[in-house]
Amino acid sequence: MPRAILGIGNPLRRDDGAGLWVAERLRGTGWEVIPAGQGVENALGVVRRLAPDLLVIVDAAEMGLPPGSVRRLPVEGAGRMLGSTHALPLPFLLGTVWDAVGKMVLIGIQPADRSLGEGLTPAVQVGAEALVALLRAGDVEAVPPMPLPARADRPQSPPPEPRPGSRGARAPRSPRLSTP
Repeated sequence: MPRAILGIGNPLRRDDGAGLWVAERLRGTGWEVIPAGQGVENALGVVRRLAPDLLVIVDAAEMGLPPGSVRRLPVEGAGRMLGSTHALPLPFLLGTVWDAVGKMVLIGIQPADRSLGEGLTPAVQVGAEALVALLRAGDVEAVPPMPLPARADRPQSPPPEPRPGSRGARAPRSPRLSTP
């Protein structure tokens, strides 16, 4: 049963490199390690070729939690939590390999510092070490899930009817595609 880990982030921006840090520590432990860094799109061919039964993606994620907190993230909401160091939105990129992967799990680590510099902050290193231990044990499900955050731009009630004399209602938005 092949399993792969895709490490994402920029190691020159402190905690943003947490995904790469975790991936590198899983070398030689039965995981196929794919250090994507900031170029996730460049690693997707490797993912497709490997066609792992399990693909774990690890990246720094703004989740509003204490630094070093680790959570399983819903792929469809990941674009709002992950850093802006990626050229294309991560959910879009992952959608291009969804059919080549048995199961895809996205894991975020709450950063404390994304300023220029090398090395993880102490709190993030503790969280990353705990994640490495869980992944070595093959216990991905032990990582607590993070619920999909509410979107500020998603109306909570139906939009108002158009005013009399106006050109009418706007065309409805096309539904957002989500991955299974």
